[in-house]
Amino acid sequence: MTPSIIDRLRAAGCVFAEDEARLLSGEARTPAELDTMVERRVDGEPLEVILGWAEFCGLRIVVEPGVFVPRQRSELLVRHAVTLAGPGATVLDLCCGTGALGAAIAAELGEIRLHAADIEPAAVRCARANVADAGGEVYEGDLYTPLPASLRGHVDLLIVNAPYVPTDAIAMMPPEARDHEPRVALDGGQDGVDVHRRVAAEAPQWLAPGGHLLIETGESQAARTAVAVAHNGLTPQVITDDELYATIVVGARG
Repeated sequence: MTPSIIDRLRAAGCVFAEDEARLLSGEARTPAELDTMVERRVDGEPLEVILGWAEFCGLRIVVEPGVFVPRQRSELLVRHAVTLAGPGATVLDLCCGTGALGAAIAAELGEIRLHAADIEPAAVRCARANVADAGGEVYEGDLYTPLPASLRGHVDLLIVNAPYVPTDAIAMMPPEARDHEPRVALDGGQDGVDVHRRVAAEAPQWLAPGGHLLIETGESQAARTAVAVAHNGLTPQVITDDELYATIVVGARG
């Protein structure tokens, strides 16, 4: 690893240039490949996409171009989910992206029945790779549409990282997100809660008695997400973690 690589990354605005240079150098098989990878990063492509993986909850998650990259703040949802269910639970990872949340919960809980769904074909491919060790099933389609009817009323944990960025705020996101991740994974509608409302509307039909819906949301969207959860008969709780800059809404079914 040469100082020029660090300098190029730093000049491009990479805050952790030294760490990124080390990771890129470790993945590249030839100097030419390393130069190409650095150039891609300088052009704003997400580091995780260039590497082909992201670290999440101690796991190496497969990431492809055009897929939402898992964020560390989602660890709050994972941590809370594992307190609500044990081995043998039926877990549904809706809007699963790479399947990172479901894979992390399976790694913590051990034997679970894991299902996941996403509308993006690239996300579905990644998720199938990432939940394979947990024996997970991944379906392609819009929200609940592709799920087997046998899941209705049997889901213990319904975990959701649906888009919650207000449409007008997408233009203010970092370029590596707004230019390289699918808009369908970012755009939450005018107030950021459109998809949350759709998720909450059908959640009671899929949750088992005593089951829980967990939705990652934004601090500014949390109150509206909680209202959507309560409007559909679930008891909401807002949980925040200032260190992770993360917020989730948990809805309990009686």
